[in-house]
Amino acid sequence: MVLEVALIDVLPGHEDAFAAAYAQAHAVLAGTPGLHSVRMTRGIESPSRFVLLVEWDSVEAHEKNFRATDRFTQWRALIGPHFDGPPRVEHFIDVPA
Repeated sequence: MVLEVALIDVLPGHEDAFAAAYAQAHAVLAGTPGLHSVRMTRGIESPSRFVLLVEWDSVEAHEKNFRATDRFTQWRALIGPHFDGPPRVEHFIDVPA
């Protein structure tokens, strides 16, 4: 399992519009093969900062099943207009205890 973490800074004053766009875009992302879970969080100290957390089968599932498809184009068209710069996206794996 791979965790995608995307740090998204939203234009000041666009926070509610971004959250509404995400409500629509969620269905586009959630139906992607290889996706296990998705959630968006919002900063308390920095309310214009959001963090997207997505669990994938693999980095390849993220890239081939989502990023390289029309799903990504639809997703970005909905939420992208609210971005204050490009999101920072990284993938992580669990560390055994």
